[in-house]
Amino acid sequence: MSQKLSRRRFMHATATSLTALSAASYARVLGANDRISVGIIGCGDRGINVHMNNLHGLSASQNVEITAVADPWRVRREHAAALIKERYARKAGQFVSHRELLALKDVDAVVIASCDHQHCTHLADAAQAGKDAYCEKPMDTDLSRLNRAYDAVKAAGTIVQIGTQLRSWPSFAGCRKLYRTGILGKVARIEQRRNGTKPYWYNYVKDVRRQDVDWQTFLMNQPDRPFDPVVYSGWYGYRGFSDGPVPGLASHFLDLVQYITGARFPSSCVSLGGTYTWKDKYNFTSPDQVQALWEYPEGFVVSYSTNFGSSADNRMAIIGDQGLLDMTNWSSPILSAEGGSKNAGVIRGKTPVEPVPRPDHWLNWVQCLRSRQTPHASIDDGYAHGVACLMAVQAYDTGRRTTFDPVTRQILPG
Repeated sequence: MSQKLSRRRFMHATATSLTALSAASYARVLGANDRISVGIIGCGDRGINVHMNNLHGLSASQNVEITAVADPWRVRREHAAALIKERYARKAGQFVSHRELLALKDVDAVVIASCDHQHCTHLADAAQAGKDAYCEKPMDTDLSRLNRAYDAVKAAGTIVQIGTQLRSWPSFAGCRKLYRTGILGKVARIEQRRNGTKPYWYNYVKDVRRQDVDWQTFLMNQPDRPFDPVVYSGWYGYRGFSDGPVPGLASHFLDLVQYITGARFPSSCVSLGGTYTWKDKYNFTSPDQVQALWEYPEGFVVSYSTNFGSSADNRMAIIGDQGLLDMTNWSSPILSAEGGSKNAGVIRGKTPVEPVPRPDHWLNWVQCLRSRQTPHASIDDGYAHGVACLMAVQAYDTGRRTTFDPVTRQILPG
């Protein structure tokens, strides 16, 4: 697929991927008795404490096993390998570079739990190596890398699950079913306020020794700079490696908006923010306050804000002229008649949303590795919310409204 798709070809590729299997993908169908060998790219807190634990929980029932790890930091790499030895009674392959791991013929799939600026490089390389992948969000900090990864996955026909696991929750599947009945009436606004007392990147700062880290592997596509243990461990807080709360947190929200409503790409976006509360010795550059607004061609505005100075006033809701869908409690969303300006008695009082059973995000991915069916959070879904996040980042950086052109796949000033 060329760098510049026609709109027709781009939309056709997006729609077709939801149902069709490529010949290359079909050729990799695994039988129920075939062990799935998985490599971990990125052995940080999420890679070890979330991804490895979830996969280990499926090892017996789904015949899946973690066999290799890659990470620039020796300490985390060895810790992950020790867990594999303990859990699977086998020695794990250990690598600094993801490319060495991808060269292993006995690895079927990889989990990409690396830094934000590395995701799409790892994903594109995995696709070109013929490896299926689970890739963490946000997709990347750069649109050209996102486009390259998308094209690589499409060309290879690999199975990719993006780490927006909320679309696998039965509660949100219930919200999707409810929304599509039209009971909310005309929806003009969807919003989330996701606040906290302190930016999450402070939790990751650790003592790291220079001799234990391959610094250039970590930097990857970023300009060279002297080794800094705070930048290495607390990279979430530094621009270039991460872009703050919108891609870090709102990626989940934007993906839910698209999952529930069926919307795809925003038509425009504006954003403001900055570091107002947490000014200290670390000189973090990711904003602790941000507000972003997206317009969607379906006729509604999506609003997201983060205040990392107070944990008060959290909310997530879809607001229509008949009432609202309150999703602030992710596990127990509520349909309410509150505020319905044109409510004719269609919605009465407050009613819990009935959940719709749906496989767990990790189970769904492993099942799709065997069936070659499209997982819950496909590369098309990841691309869509990745674009929306990057529209907000560019609007934040420039102070100007941004738009997205699906023909050239470029974010433009609007």
